[in-house]
Amino acid sequence: MSEKPWDGRFAEKTDAAVEAFTSSIDIDKRLYSYDIDGSIAHCKMLAKAAIITDEESESLIVGLEKIREEISDGKFEFSDCLEDIHMHIENRLATHAGSVSLKLHTARSRNDQVALDIRLYLRDMSRKIIYGLVQLRKVLVQMAERHIDVVLPGYTHLQRAQPVLFSHHLMAYYEMFTRDTRRFEEGLERINVMPLGAAALAGTTYPIDRAYTASLLDFPTVSENSMDSVSDRDFIIEFLAAASLCMVHFSRFSEELVLWSSSEFKFIELSDAFSTGSSIMPQKKNPDVPELVRGKTGRVFGSLISLLTLMKSLPLAYNRDMQEDKAPVFDTVETLTACIDIYIRMLPNIKVNQEQMEKAVSTGYINATDMADYLVCQGMPFREAHGCVGKAVSYGLDHKKELHDLSLDELRSFSDLINEDIFLELTTGQMIERRKSYGGTSTHNVRAAIARAEIQVSQEIRSIKNN
Repeated sequence: MSEKPWDGRFAEKTDAAVEAFTSSIDIDKRLYSYDIDGSIAHCKMLAKAAIITDEESESLIVGLEKIREEISDGKFEFSDCLEDIHMHIENRLATHAGSVSLKLHTARSRNDQVALDIRLYLRDMSRKIIYGLVQLRKVLVQMAERHIDVVLPGYTHLQRAQPVLFSHHLMAYYEMFTRDTRRFEEGLERINVMPLGAAALAGTTYPIDRAYTASLLDFPTVSENSMDSVSDRDFIIEFLAAASLCMVHFSRFSEELVLWSSSEFKFIELSDAFSTGSSIMPQKKNPDVPELVRGKTGRVFGSLISLLTLMKSLPLAYNRDMQEDKAPVFDTVETLTACIDIYIRMLPNIKVNQEQMEKAVSTGYINATDMADYLVCQGMPFREAHGCVGKAVSYGLDHKKELHDLSLDELRSFSDLINEDIFLELTTGQMIERRKSYGGTSTHNVRAAIARAEIQVSQEIRSIKNN
């Protein structure tokens, strides 16, 4: 075949600088297996439609499999002059299949070809990420079950607010990562659409069978509009948006792990295997893993913004700008899968300092809301109770006493509705167990949430393995 598929139109050879500038092979060569899968399905469809013979189809397929093996074994030579993975495979096919290789591109364009490849890739990567998130959620459930008796301060504005079970706190992240799982699952519906057959933008004159190609590639649906088929990158943006939200949750979790492992909190200790030291300060044990996860969040955000900016002003249909869609996708997939994997490995090895957490719960007037609730139960309107307890807190601050350290006489000076039974209501155990509203932090609620999550995760793992 000619050096360039468009040589017939041009009188001059492409400048070497232009070849280097327009080449994407360093990026898109990782799509080789998907490109070959698409080409094999295309060959079978061409034969079924009698556009090529069965013998020609078989020859092309044998050649394509040989190329797959060459690339897999590292024996394939890449060059900027062939621009992308599609042209590399097509060019090499002439060596293995001879002149019949010139028929491979019948009834398709690189425009619908690359749209197919990236959909096949993202379908696989989405499934990988979904499975990783399910495994991460399983780890969180196991941690929650293992630490069901541990209490720590819940915070608002990073100020101690009310006591919660540590398990309840962990299960909050379970909920976040469950939503992330669902977003990737829902995104699969938009990814799993077969664009091949749209050709450059207008469809093709050949009697192709797009439904047959879709069935060979396990696509449940075929794209409806040829122009949209080659120019749509919504599914990529949606994937990057889901990844960005997932990284938000990783970053929030990371921030808490960094805080909790500090000398100021001492709530947890990260395993030595997941920490690093200082090159100058011998005493340091740095939480580099959560810090790096927190930092990598910006990379994923950047990928999303990159794609949004790339697509925002493009007229229909395909434009070469869209060649720039792959690097952000690949980087995001690698970043997110690495973060999922490292958290699955790191979390089970965290040492929880239960004594330090419980000590933190005993200070900071963390039982003030419960004292107000006590007064409400005695008949005082909540806003009046709020003000009453506020005065008690102010008194405690002046006298360096927690509410539960005040005497009954001191407490009754703020309201004669207060009786001896208030001291039971101000204990950590009671504060936890009285939060029985659905979704609250009582032990019964949290155990039930853990049980539901165990069933949910088990079902999802079983479903993934069966599919």
